[in-house]
Amino acid sequence: MLERYFLKPQTVDRIRGNWLGSAIERYVEWLEQEGYAARNVYRRVPILCHFGHFAEERGARSLEQAAALVEDFAQHWLREHAREDASLTAKAKLAEDARNPVHQMLKLVLPEHTGGGRHPYPDPFCNEVPGFFPYLREERGLTESSILHYRHYLNRFTTFLARHNGASLKHLSAATLAAFVVDSAPALSRNTRRSLCSALKVFLRYCHRERILSVDLSQAVEMPQAYRLAELPRSISWDDVREMLAVVDRRTVRGRRDYAILLLLVTYGLRAHEVAALTLDDIDWQRDRLRVPERKAGHWTVYPLASVIGAALLDYLQHGRPQTEDRHLFFRTLAPRRPLRSSAISQSAGFYLHKAGIAVRRAGAHTLRHTCVQRLVDAEFSLKAIGDYVGHRSPSSTEIYAKVATQALREVAMGDGEAL
Repeated sequence: MLERYFLKPQTVDRIRGNWLGSAIERYVEWLEQEGYAARNVYRRVPILCHFGHFAEERGARSLEQAAALVEDFAQHWLREHAREDASLTAKAKLAEDARNPVHQMLKLVLPEHTGGGRHPYPDPFCNEVPGFFPYLREERGLTESSILHYRHYLNRFTTFLARHNGASLKHLSAATLAAFVVDSAPALSRNTRRSLCSALKVFLRYCHRERILSVDLSQAVEMPQAYRLAELPRSISWDDVREMLAVVDRRTVRGRRDYAILLLLVTYGLRAHEVAALTLDDIDWQRDRLRVPERKAGHWTVYPLASVIGAALLDYLQHGRPQTEDRHLFFRTLAPRRPLRSSAISQSAGFYLHKAGIAVRRAGAHTLRHTCVQRLVDAEFSLKAIGDYVGHRSPSSTEIYAKVATQALREVAMGDGEAL
């Protein structure tokens, strides 16, 4: 494998002569399997060889001992290669560039190695309120995904306090809380504002319970009202759909993949996570069918595979999808080769909506789902049929789309009432 990248036999011999040579060669094989460009091999192998010499000089005789020296090596690399006038950001990136390939190699050859990855930020208010996040886990029994929302909202709160009174709870008042909510509200949807206020109230009640705050300030946070069916779905017109599809560059791998994804979203009204979960086994080419398993309503749906979608999928499978044993349908275009996540699918939809100049509130995959439903409403399908088609869990989820039957509502508004 090394001979594929390094032409000189002396270079290959020098790499294999390193006491980590076998691990380095295995790592190079992994880079190629995961679709990394050759420049990554040329850049990372010298770093790994340098790490091998560094660890050997410090007495490491096993991979486990070498793993304990990764951070020391990153600082050593920084001292040797960082410019004196480099910024803190540039130095942090240089250290990470040295640290990352070492961690990747060690994870490959040491299954128990857990180093690397993004360094987690400390929990907000971890010094003043150290027990809050254990309280969420242990007493309230919240999942990590729910706790992530608390961390996100409280990080916003700490940033706000840092701008106004030094990021301390000691000077907290009802006026400060009101100012924070007002400052945050314009960038958030109605439901997200409610979530923000709810997380803030839970945090403040805990602070009062633990005597961190002498007054229960949770009463000062008012929950914004959210009325059912108060908002219109954020759909776009079919002309806008055509404009969005037209800006996709289908000459590229990403364009072929994203074109197929956008067609699936707008034709079948699929959710982003449903598209991410599709596998090769969900496409029945003989019967021209597409199966969508494990939907939110607890069932699975089979759609007729439209010819335009079948052609787009075939184009991606033949000229875009990587050769892999993983059965997932859609993959990242950049290394490492991993199945596409729902967040990336929604971000791609938003990217093409913005690229086409289509103004829509919170552009994403759900915009195209709403557009699909709008199309069915305009075609005068019943709400029950529409709910079944897009996989609604409850008929009440489809009721809001009665508000977007604009043509029918216009006729009622302009009539004399005799037909009612």
